[in-house]
Amino acid sequence: MTEPFIQKNEQLLLIEPYTQSDSNLIAGFTTRNGGVSTGHFHSLNMGFHVPDKEDNVIKNRKMIAEKLDFPTEFWVGSEQVHEATIQKVTKNDCSKGALSFDSALKNTDGLYTADANVLLTSLYADCVPLYFWSEKRRLVGLAHAGWKGTVLGIGEKMIQRWVEDEEVAITDIHVAIGPCISQAAYEVDSSVIEKITEHFGQKRMEEVTIQTDKEHYQLDLRLLNFFNLIDQGLKKEQILVSTYCTLNDESLFFSHRRDNGKTGRLMSFIGRKSE
Repeated sequence: MTEPFIQKNEQLLLIEPYTQSDSNLIAGFTTRNGGVSTGHFHSLNMGFHVPDKEDNVIKNRKMIAEKLDFPTEFWVGSEQVHEATIQKVTKNDCSKGALSFDSALKNTDGLYTADANVLLTSLYADCVPLYFWSEKRRLVGLAHAGWKGTVLGIGEKMIQRWVEDEEVAITDIHVAIGPCISQAAYEVDSSVIEKITEHFGQKRMEEVTIQTDKEHYQLDLRLLNFFNLIDQGLKKEQILVSTYCTLNDESLFFSHRRDNGKTGRLMSFIGRKSE
């Protein structure tokens, strides 16, 4: 499989198949490099909710805004709480969460918009970033899918919202699964496995796990989200999957698990500029 997230400079990976298909589309993921943060957050920390200096995060964000030619006054961010609440946003929501945590949209892990000149943003340090794009309807979306959000069906809910509320054909929904922790690096206990089995069934649980002992399993959260999308009616050709591991690719990414919680945050982003 060809890696769809292509590193363009030390700070950015872009979803090349998307940006090549639509020159007005901006979609990708930040690295940990090329910023001004120090210590545990060295150097391109994009998260306000970790104990980094707020001024450093603002400088990092403005740096990325300049690289993308997408000013922060057009960004939208949310307070991610590992749930499955999805919110449709418009240009009237621009700047929320862009330069402060307090202004972010509350209790929301999924965002989508039909408006141009809106950059949706979401933050990560091992969880799965999901990107949604409808070329014909010009919709873009993001979802933050840790194991809790995955079990609660955040990917499924985004698909359902687009099909039911936005009248998007299932054949016109494209999804990219971004850099996240890999199965080999992600061990969970039986309580997580019980939730996955309860929601998806024993067979699916067995397809995405490797049992390491009586109480522990290695979980392929990336594959679980892939299967969820297939179950919603997407074909594999509509789904791009990154092979990057946020824990193992230490030179590129922050990792909550690798760094014992003392780390920065990476940012997913997607938006369309006006033609």
